Amino acid sequence: MTARTAAFVVALVLLAYLVLMGGRAITMISSGEPVFIALGLAILVFPVLGAVLVADQLRFGAATERLARRLDDEGALPDVSHLPRRPSGRVVREAADEWFDVKQSELETAPQDWRRWFALAQAYDLAGDRNRGRKAMRKAIDLERDEKA
Repeated sequence: MTARTAAFVVALVLLAYLVLMGGRAITMISSGEPVFIALGLAILVFPVLGAVLVADQLRFGAATERLARRLDDEGALPDVSHLPRRPSGRVVREAADEWFDVKQSELETAPQDWRRWFALAQAYDLAGDRNRGRKAMRKAIDLERDEKA
């Protein structure tokens, strides 16, 4: 199963859960009892918040794939095949850190280039810092969107 398929399966399962929770919340709200109305409103917040978060993550994934396809079409997709890997498939930490330093210095020469931010996001991911990697990828997405406008 690909990561994309897995994401959509999880999103569909979550959607089913959100629909069930929303139905329970509406039932509680329509009961007319003040306590059930309050609980129903509180429960209704979770399905709405969950739907917003899932939609945001799916949009982020689609935008990341779009940038990767664009870089691949340009022949500029960062190549990490030369980095040594552990038996688990993960890149050796020291090599990932060195590659990160290279990508960070490249970014400093062109801080408004979304391609450099994409490479930095990949370097963060290889170095094990997923949160900063996601932030860097969001910056790449924003810069690429601004470039098109």
